[in-house]
Amino acid sequence: MRKVVLICGLFMIVSCLVTGAFAMEFSADMVSTAHGRTTTTKVFAKDQKFRMEPKDALTYSIVRGDKQVLWMIMPDQKSYMEMKTDPNRQLKVEEKVKGEVSRRVIGAEKIDGHPTQKYEVTYAEGGKTEKMYQWMATDIKFPIKMAAVDGSWTMEYKNVKIGTQPAGLFELPSDYKKVETPSMPGMPKMPKAPGKGGSE
Repeated sequence: MRKVVLICGLFMIVSCLVTGAFAMEFSADMVSTAHGRTTTTKVFAKDQKFRMEPKDALTYSIVRGDKQVLWMIMPDQKSYMEMKTDPNRQLKVEEKVKGEVSRRVIGAEKIDGHPTQKYEVTYAEGGKTEKMYQWMATDIKFPIKMAAVDGSWTMEYKNVKIGTQPAGLFELPSDYKKVETPSMPGMPKMPKAPGKGGSE
C-alpha cells in the first residue's frame, strides 16, 4: 500500500510540474525534487501517452490522455488500478510556460551535454505572479531543466533520446487483472508550479 501511495504521489507531483501541450516522442531519465525528496524516473512519451518507471519501484504508471485514464501497474501481482486523469495534463516539452507573462535570458549553460539558454520566466497563477528558471536546450529544442526560483522544486531530464517509441509501452499487459483503487490518506501535498496552484 505504501508503495502505491508513493507512486501515485509521484505522478501527481510530476503532473503539477509539467502541465502543458505535448507532441513529441522521446525517452529520458527525469530527476525531480520536491518537498526535500529526489526521485529518478524513466519516462517514455508518445503523443498523448506517457509511461513512468520510478527507479527501484515495483510498480510503474501509464497515462493515456486519449482515454483520460492513469493505470498503476503492479507486475509482482499481475494486476493494475485505473484512475481518471485530466486530459490536458501532459509532459511539457514546449518552451512557453502556461500563464507566461514574460521571460528574460540570464545566461547560457551546458546541461547533460546540451548547450542551453537559461531563462527567468514570470508566469501568472492563482491571481498572482510566480518565477521559475528554465534551461532550454538549443540543439534539441527541449526544456531540459526547470526549477522554482525559490528552490522549492526542480525537474531535469537526463539522457534524452528523441525518436519513435514502441506503441506497446503504453498498453496494459493482456493477462493483468484490474483491482479496486484504495483510498490514500497519506498522499503528499503538491508543489506550486506552472499551470496549477498546488495544495495549501
